Amino acid sequence: MMNSKIKGYLNGAVAASTYGLNPLFAIPLYGAGLTPSDALLWRYLFALCILWVMARVRGQRFAVPRRALLPLLVLGLIMGFSSLLLFESYNYMDVGIASTLLFVYPLMVAVIMALFFRQRISAITMVCIVVAMSGIALLNEGADGSALDPVGVALVLTGALTYSVYLVWIDSKAFSQIPTLILTFYVILSGSLIFVARCAMQGGTHVPPSPSMWACAALLGLLPTAVSLICTSVSIHCIGPTPTAILGALEPLTAVGVGVAVFGEALTARIVLGLALIIAAVTCVVAADRISPALLRMRRLFPAFYHRLRHHR
Repeated sequence: MMNSKIKGYLNGAVAASTYGLNPLFAIPLYGAGLTPSDALLWRYLFALCILWVMARVRGQRFAVPRRALLPLLVLGLIMGFSSLLLFESYNYMDVGIASTLLFVYPLMVAVIMALFFRQRISAITMVCIVVAMSGIALLNEGADGSALDPVGVALVLTGALTYSVYLVWIDSKAFSQIPTLILTFYVILSGSLIFVARCAMQGGTHVPPSPSMWACAALLGLLPTAVSLICTSVSIHCIGPTPTAILGALEPLTAVGVGVAVFGEALTARIVLGLALIIAAVTCVVAADRISPALLRMRRLFPAFYHRLRHHR
């Protein structure tokens, strides 16, 4: 029997890595003539089929409280809008940079909690925000020295903000009684309405033109969507949200690796430094609640050492 912690860490790593595969399957669909809305519509439809089968196999019911229907609809639209902004940003910048910029969402969650829920922002969080902004500044130029398209930057940062709102809201009591699998199903179902509307405005939905493109659409729904969401839930259950969020750093690293290895994107020293600053800043934020207790324990166990360390600082 696998240890619960090992199971949690493995699922967290799989969740982050599979989400980083979004561009691996989306970019070929763009090349085949599909728009971001087309790719996302097929992604969500395949994910819905997978989640429906899983729910049926587990014997879970799809009934939800009537009072939760409108919040679920709005929550799904927020999630869909966030996905659309990220996929649109792939048309304006390298996929690795886009995925790393999206990874500032934990910092945005901290700011939202401070502004609207009176949660205090610690000194560590403030420093990390400055470090992350420095990393973003380093990414403000492409590998050839040209400035990043401001439209692409605005798209992905707005997507990160939208996703932050989604994360804050989905943790509310309104959804606490709904099983994770069913909640995810209805969120994706509601979010797909955005892509249906967008495709209708564009004159219809483009169908993947070949078996390989159908495979890309199916894998887009399977790996970065269904597998990633399910593994995230398992990881949070086994090891908690903080270690799971730390493992989320594998998402932009995976996307950068895909961009360099598959799509031939350049990787300069400045870009590497920018990526490292953003990932380090976010990791420190999500790990802060573990760092402080560890320092407190060290102070209690080794008071003389702690006093000497503080004196030298």
